[in-house]
This record gives sequence, C-alpha cells and structure tokens, in this order.
Amino acid sequence: MDTNVLVSAIRSNKGASYKFLTMVDSGKYELQISVPLLLEYEEAAKRSTGIALSETEINDILDYICAMSNKREIFYLWRPMLKDPKDDFVLELAVESESAFIITYNKQDFGKAERFGIRVATPKEFLEEIGVIR
Repeated sequence: MDTNVLVSAIRSNKGASYKFLTMVDSGKYELQISVPLLLEYEEAAKRSTGIALSETEINDILDYICAMSNKREIFYLWRPMLKDPKDDFVLELAVESESAFIITYNKQDFGKAERFGIRVATPKEFLEEIGVIR
C-alpha cells in the first residue's frame, strides 16, 4: 500500500481507500510493511492537512497496520528505479515480499513494477479484482 492510499483512507471514511484499509484483517489480502514505509506513513499522516484525527488516533492506526501486516526487511536496493525515491522503497518491499500488487493512486509512477510481475492498481481496482466491490 502506497502512502497516498493511507492518507486518503484517514482523511475520509468514504471511498475505496478506507474500505481497503478496514479490510486489512479480513484475510482477503496480506499487507506488507517495512521500517522505511512505516516511517513514511507516519510522517505523511501527521503532516497532512484535512485529517480530523488526533496524533494518538493516527498512532493507533499505524499500530493496527503493524499488527496486521507482514514485517519485511529489505537487504538490497535497486535505486534509483523510479522517479520518486519514496516510491523506490515501496517497489523494493513489493519485490522482496513477492507481492502481486502495489496499491496506489499514482499508478504511472510505478510503471517499472511490471518488470517484476507486480500489478499496480488503485484501491477500487484492487477491491474489484478480489470481488469485494463491483
């Protein structure tokens, strides 16, 4: 899950990103996390405007993500691979964890993911793919 999906989910409880986040414990998919990605989530969530959550509530969400995710360590770096260095560690995590998907609203930024057999989808596209929404 790219950071923009998390930020979208905590800004509004409507929409596909929120539905995606609330399904982390459903067993329909597995979320992957690494230390760099978690730190990015925290920094983005706490600096974003339009979020009506307290720091404690944001921390609770991050703790939930950590508890429900597969923790991964990245031992190799292929940087730079993508335009945005913050996207590189999302791709590295997806490759290391053998993920089938990267969930993001910036699909064009992850064009090189296909080289690794990783599909890039928005939350809505992914939820449609797994049969949660039509």
